Amino acid sequence: MIKSMTGFGRFQSTVDGKDITVEIRSVNHRFFEFSARISRGYGFIEDKLKNFVQSQVSRGKIDVHVSIVSVDDGSVEVELNRSLAEGYINALRSLASDFGLTDDITVSSVARYSDIFTVRRAAEDEDAVWAAVKTVAQTAVDNFIAMREVEGAKLKADVESRADAIIANVEKVEAASPETLAAYRERLYNKIAEVIGDRTVDEQRVITECAIFADRIAVDEETVRLRSHIDQLRAVLSSDEPAGRKLDFIVQEINRETNTIGSKSQNSSIAHTVVDMKAEIEKIREQIQNIE
Repeated sequence: MIKSMTGFGRFQSTVDGKDITVEIRSVNHRFFEFSARISRGYGFIEDKLKNFVQSQVSRGKIDVHVSIVSVDDGSVEVELNRSLAEGYINALRSLASDFGLTDDITVSSVARYSDIFTVRRAAEDEDAVWAAVKTVAQTAVDNFIAMREVEGAKLKADVESRADAIIANVEKVEAASPETLAAYRERLYNKIAEVIGDRTVDEQRVITECAIFADRIAVDEETVRLRSHIDQLRAVLSSDEPAGRKLDFIVQEINRETNTIGSKSQNSSIAHTVVDMKAEIEKIREQIQNIE
């Protein structure tokens, strides 16, 4: 299924005593580029998270934000630096004594000196943390991919409609080509008749000149290849594989054949049709830059 390279997905859940939120968003990029913002202390999951996302997303600039908050604080320990606390208390008592101040030292007043406390988090099981994050991340990625698929369906419909327009123009070129040759034959015959006057026009010479001209302006091979490339484009659009790079190559080939038809054109209507075809090709080129 065709997917857009832009998308957003989010999911939040509490798993194993942790409130986990995963957000993933992406924009266009030629390759897979990953960056992550993860709650402090959990950076060890970044590589696992990158590999996890890359296994499901092939292209795009991917930004992931992971928030992990422990609901159960039983794993947190607060240690008191007794010697430092004693130093503060002695200093305060000395201050009161030296300046005749009221000694109103309390626990709360000493607790204001936050450096007497050290907060330690018990070592966590990294595998267990990753398992919890992965559970939440999977749903976020599913939501992200679903949004990409919705946008991809719109891109596919637009590209297919433009491919139809190109084929309609190819039919115009194929219909106009014999008319171009017939018009050339008529002009050539009249010109020769004008030059030689009443003498009989050499039909064989006219036939030979027309054959040379026909070979020079023939676009049969180009239109056949164009139709083949359009068929390939439609096939890739209907495949389940990432299609962006393949489509880019096919569009280059479509553009090449169209340019050749334009260079061979000796008919103003064909020239105008080629301009219309190139306009559709450019629009397709713009759209496939958004396809994964």
